[in-house]
Amino acid sequence: MKKIIYLFLLISLSSFAQEKLTPELLFKLGRVNNPQVSPDAKTVLYEVKKYDLAANKGTNYIYTIASAGGTPSQVSDDATNAFDAKWRPDGKKISFLSTINSEVQLFEINLDGSAKTQITFVKGGIGSYKYAPNLSMIAYSADVKLDRTVAEQYADLPLVEARIIDGLFYRHWDAWHDYSYSHMFVSPYTDGKLAGEATDIMKEEKYDAPLQPFGGDEQYSWSFDGKMLAYTSKKMTGTPEAVSTNSDIYIYHIDTKYTQNLTEQNTGYDQNPQFAPDGKKIGWLSMRRIGYEADKNRMMVYYFADKKLIDVTEKFDYPVETFQWSQYTGNEATLYFIAQINATQNVFSSDEKVKKSGAIYKEIEEVTKGDHDYIALSVSSPDKKTFMMVGAKQTMSMPTELFNISSNGTESQLSFTNKDLWGTVSLGRVEKRMIPTSDGKQMLTWVIYPPNFNPQKRYPTLLYCQGGPQSMVSQFFSYRWNFQLMANNGYIVVAPNRRGLPGFGSEWNDEIIGDYGGQCMRDYLSAIDEVSKETFVAKDKRGAVGASFGGFSVYWLAGNHQKRFHAFVAHCGMFDMDSWYGSTEEMWFANNDNKGSYWSTPHPKNYDQSPHKFVQNWDQPILVIHNEKDFRVPVTQGMEAFTAAQLKGLKSRFLYFPDENHWVTKPQNSVLWQRVYFEWLDNWLK
Repeated sequence: MKKIIYLFLLISLSSFAQEKLTPELLFKLGRVNNPQVSPDAKTVLYEVKKYDLAANKGTNYIYTIASAGGTPSQVSDDATNAFDAKWRPDGKKISFLSTINSEVQLFEINLDGSAKTQITFVKGGIGSYKYAPNLSMIAYSADVKLDRTVAEQYADLPLVEARIIDGLFYRHWDAWHDYSYSHMFVSPYTDGKLAGEATDIMKEEKYDAPLQPFGGDEQYSWSFDGKMLAYTSKKMTGTPEAVSTNSDIYIYHIDTKYTQNLTEQNTGYDQNPQFAPDGKKIGWLSMRRIGYEADKNRMMVYYFADKKLIDVTEKFDYPVETFQWSQYTGNEATLYFIAQINATQNVFSSDEKVKKSGAIYKEIEEVTKGDHDYIALSVSSPDKKTFMMVGAKQTMSMPTELFNISSNGTESQLSFTNKDLWGTVSLGRVEKRMIPTSDGKQMLTWVIYPPNFNPQKRYPTLLYCQGGPQSMVSQFFSYRWNFQLMANNGYIVVAPNRRGLPGFGSEWNDEIIGDYGGQCMRDYLSAIDEVSKETFVAKDKRGAVGASFGGFSVYWLAGNHQKRFHAFVAHCGMFDMDSWYGSTEEMWFANNDNKGSYWSTPHPKNYDQSPHKFVQNWDQPILVIHNEKDFRVPVTQGMEAFTAAQLKGLKSRFLYFPDENHWVTKPQNSVLWQRVYFEWLDNWLK
């Protein structure tokens, strides 16, 4: 008997669920995000992003709903693209960011959406913000130009657009360095107005805080008395910045203007600090190993009085994504956090216990249990009797919605943003299998079936190859790699959690390092071979698809698949590891995962396992997709792969986006991506 664990995320379809899922329908869904429970725990603030496909843009709206449930109210008006919404700490106003005159500024409105007031008037705009809990100050991030352009260095050549570069990190993800640095500012605040000149607490420092380009207000935090601001920064530039992950937690003291480095002893990532409500301690996320961006994210707590540092997750071998303190300022606190575990993201907790010898944390408990992903969390406990926790949850079969979570893990759905539209869609069954690997281990693999699946039929089947490389195949709801969309187009999808993914312990996660063409590829083959034993899999109509490292995997499998596959799709994949190493930007990732450069001695085997080394074996049609603004995996990687396929005489196509980065974010580009993707697969697998 096969050892199969079945998960029915959708056991049966309602009689009216007949509409086929399409890319266009995906863009009709409201994308729920950023839940914020009010200070009194009575109301939940959240955002919904809605897209206009014809206008090729999206607008973010602010909503509120009673924490006990009910009908939501739209707070922001239709003319305002409002994002990064928060409760003002006193609960009397809602704050948010919006663009005005091409600059992002901070605004406040009343709880009913009236009296919109602009708070900041910062030249060039701001990137993020956070109020001090006592409302004495506001912290915000803003760019400060500290470097001179070539035209500024050579005043008699004002029209030159050249760059003179003396170190790496001159471009990152999708943008060239703009001669500016993101700095932290603090400004006095009184009753809806900035009450004095803002202070650049990093004056003349050529460093970024928050970390760019993805860091936001989660990377800094006020103490509850407003006297300290903790922030995340990696205080190095140029080539040293490109090869290191050593960010630190800094604390700026408002009264003395003194900055201390709280994490100087740790050489890996330290980020996302949060002061505890009692003011006695601070928590943050930390990775131990320098240069390893996918190391286990640990939950650290530091006590100011005795300078004691505790690793709350020392015996918990799973990475933490985000965390919240319980708000009640009693003698002891509880930490709530989201962690990746067994292809899910669930909520966990750990209670503080104060003893004479100092504080300890109890064994970590799993609060929520189930095959789903919590992607955001908000906790409010204004007094000893009141507790409210709301999370944003999604599955492969459900776009994100808000759920109330009790302290014992009971969940109840709070928002129903897409109920009417999503309720009409035919969904396929999602099954969880434990598949034996070639080295005798068990690998969790999701199998997604077409709606109205008939085991007597034979279906084209896709092997989904995950990117990252260290990025779990969880219960994510993707708007590009949407498994239900593939299932609605008549495909069975096989999505394995191969070697090198988090959520299964550090050993499983680390095993891919320096061995891109090794066990992780054998895991892919084990997954597709095992599922292909089923009579409903059309073995002559199988394809392999993926992006980033998933694109690498597709290229590699194209040269090593031994007649398993009949079509390939690779998006923004690494093709030639030598040339990729010399053209990417975050060198810490390239050095860590490859175990060195292509000129290192001994020669790292990742370069010998590079997909371009096996092009002579390519024998099936391949669609290559790549984007001009992708500096993580430069567009030349896709061009090289397409050139090889063309010169070998293979049926091949190159889909090129000049205005996208490592992802595809513009609505019409996204729809085109899906159309070309399915046209290609349908042509060769149906």
